[in-house]
Amino acid sequence: MDMFSTPWWSALLAIVLIDLVLAGDNAIVIALAARNLPPQLKRKAIIWGTVGAIVVRSAMTVGVVWLLKIPGLMLVGGLGLVWIAYQLLADQGDGDEHGESATTFWGAMKTIIVADALMGVDNVLGVAGAAHGAFDLVVIGLLVSVPIVVLGSSVVLKLVERFPSIIAIGAAVLAFTAAQMLVSEPLLSDYLGNAKTGLTQDQQFARWAIYTVTVVGVLLAGRWRKRKADSSGA
Repeated sequence: MDMFSTPWWSALLAIVLIDLVLAGDNAIVIALAARNLPPQLKRKAIIWGTVGAIVVRSAMTVGVVWLLKIPGLMLVGGLGLVWIAYQLLADQGDGDEHGESATTFWGAMKTIIVADALMGVDNVLGVAGAAHGAFDLVVIGLLVSVPIVVLGSSVVLKLVERFPSIIAIGAAVLAFTAAQMLVSEPLLSDYLGNAKTGLTQDQQFARWAIYTVTVVGVLLAGRWRKRKADSSGA
């Protein structure tokens, strides 16, 4: 693909749109993971969390062809992201038992890096597919995602501080992303079908059931864990 040609610009536009849509999840997890840090560490967590996300995403982009051959990758990533969403929701005000992830810089970094690695799969595959093998477009896609994640994290963090209920919304978004990864797992295509080739009524029902159970399950489990922590601390 020739640089600055019409197909090149079309691919670049697709990559920017992918980054805008998918980088939002990264911004949410960074903001939620940093929300309980001391004020002087919040900005630092956003910056270094973004750096870590880009490093992880860069490494994954280099090995994207290999990643595509791993069976069960989306399934494992989706289940891992369900746990991350639950932890971010359950950690509200629970600084004793989950103090590392809630109140320390390195605890927040661990949460951010693990979640970004799990969520980065769909972003990497999307960008690599849109780039059609053009390495310059892949690099540009990575660079474009940096300001999106940094600015998005800062905005989400300010909103979380003012409206704590947004934490539940953020966890629901992450759980929904996890469900998307689960239903996209090729190993489950015999049961869930392929959206590109059409779905039967039973397959559509099964997919919506996974979305519903994942999102509602995370929210209820997180709420129960928080109530348990509040009652034990009372």
